[in-house]
Amino acid sequence: MLIALAACTIGLSATLVEAAPVHAIAMHGEPALPADYTHFPYVNPAVKKGGRIAYGVVGTFDNLNPFILKSMRTTARGMWDPEFGNLVYEPLMQRSRDEAFTMYGLLAETVVMDDDRTFIQFNLNPKARWADGEKVTAEDVIFSFELLRDKGRTPFNRRLDGVAKMEKVGENSVRFTFNDKADRETPLLIAGYSPILPKHAIDVETFDRTSLSFPLGSGPYKVKAIRPGERIVYERNPDYWASDLPSKVGFDNYDEISVEYFLQDNSLFEAFKKGEIDLYQEGSPTKWVRNYDFPAIASGDIVKDAVSPKTPSGMFGFVFNTRRPVFQNRELRKALTLVFDFEWVNRSLFENAYKRTQSFWQNSELSSMGVPADARERAVAGAALERIEPDILAGTHRLPTTDGSGRDRKVLRLAMDSFVKAGYAIKGGQMVDENGKPLAFEIMTQNADQEKLALAYQRFLAALGVKVGIRTVDDSQYQSRSQTFDYDVIIKSFPSSLSPGRDQISYWSSTMSDFPGSSNFAGVADLDVDRFIDAMLNARSAEDFRSAVRLHDRMLLSGYYVVPLYHLGEQWVAHSKRIQRPEKTPLYGFQFPAWWDARAQ
Repeated sequence: MLIALAACTIGLSATLVEAAPVHAIAMHGEPALPADYTHFPYVNPAVKKGGRIAYGVVGTFDNLNPFILKSMRTTARGMWDPEFGNLVYEPLMQRSRDEAFTMYGLLAETVVMDDDRTFIQFNLNPKARWADGEKVTAEDVIFSFELLRDKGRTPFNRRLDGVAKMEKVGENSVRFTFNDKADRETPLLIAGYSPILPKHAIDVETFDRTSLSFPLGSGPYKVKAIRPGERIVYERNPDYWASDLPSKVGFDNYDEISVEYFLQDNSLFEAFKKGEIDLYQEGSPTKWVRNYDFPAIASGDIVKDAVSPKTPSGMFGFVFNTRRPVFQNRELRKALTLVFDFEWVNRSLFENAYKRTQSFWQNSELSSMGVPADARERAVAGAALERIEPDILAGTHRLPTTDGSGRDRKVLRLAMDSFVKAGYAIKGGQMVDENGKPLAFEIMTQNADQEKLALAYQRFLAALGVKVGIRTVDDSQYQSRSQTFDYDVIIKSFPSSLSPGRDQISYWSSTMSDFPGSSNFAGVADLDVDRFIDAMLNARSAEDFRSAVRLHDRMLLSGYYVVPLYHLGEQWVAHSKRIQRPEKTPLYGFQFPAWWDARAQ
């Protein structure tokens, strides 16, 4: 990217930097939309705003500040929420969901960035305003990053880790100069995944305390009313500064948005059936087939909708907590993985609706499945090649297919071979280690669906004398114990995208293995895994990036940190017939902020 812009500073020393401001930045390659684009391709630019929608979520809240540690267990959805839209607070740039990883101008009208990504400069849109009419300034940007560094929660408090200097440039620009901790994704994370907060409306001293005071943001909505723990109502700001901005055309279409909170998913679903909630995301094929026979479906007031996104499968499975000594044995984790009878579960519980997951990036070119390691992978891996199983390295690895009986002797013998290598044997009907200690652990579950999976796994393991306990806890306790890693085995989902990056640090990096609130649920602390993530983050070409992700995939599969379960090829949503969506489905599937209320048309 050639850059040519003369930069000047106010109150700060600066050098002249050759630069050319651009309207968008991409992780790899070039943005798909030109500088004169009028809207994203997956919105309806002619939609009329009006009406309302009621979302439902499982959980509670006692705080309207989503950026502090005390908000992690009780989330106020909508304040900062890519699923429903960043209703109150906004980032500097807006991500397109029809490209792998590209950011377009929002609070920042244009940006300046060199080829080596040693810095990024955001030139703020002069029209950007807070909901009280005050202008969004460079001082607000600097204040936000410093405040979140000092008092914010992960990941917001880590955004400046890779920044050597943050300074105001000219009248309305901010430049971030990076240090050696930054990688090629760092500029995009600063651009699109950090909220900008109003300096004039925030008390720094009380920022890290819980509060139910209505916040001030630059986003399209303001908080209208709350019922603590139960309901938040947002109203559209008629004076929203960016309503005609290309990156916001076709979004934020309701006059009112409410988010209703429920203690259990069953309660949420019942409210949806009664029309109290307008949209319900379904993840259970059994429910999708069997549970949608209520009157509103028959009358057509509620419709079932499905799309096939063009994204990787992700990984969903039982996660071994390797902080526990028993699970630090890789061969044992492999044995426990082999025991799981997917065919029995798929037939008995899910009417054969699922596919077995074999890779963290299955169904995409980033997957190692079916692809032998290339020269790029081998060069990065070095001596770590010996730690990757040969069939995984060759791309031929597949988890065993059983006869679906739940006790396939062929597969159990295969698992037993790994138990023996791990130092275990069956004595007196129990699986015991070399000291005669029985192998026993507990699976923590969150709901009835997870409990069914755990009960099936318990049954499979019992055939080999492994004792498994199951503990189902409420959502608050589940969140608390998940964030403090207080479990033996847990069921978790690891979403994957076409542009994985620093999210992999949270999931798998040693720097996050003991960091409360991180997503490193397995407790992985492996220097080779760290190296492969680094290679992925610093890849310049699409080819190098693809090879780095595949190598990372192979290393995780060889580690047997997760018992891979299954995935669907579709997204399922049931919704009120008055809630409609654009004809085009973007790369990443459903995008609720682009939907609308038909009554307003």
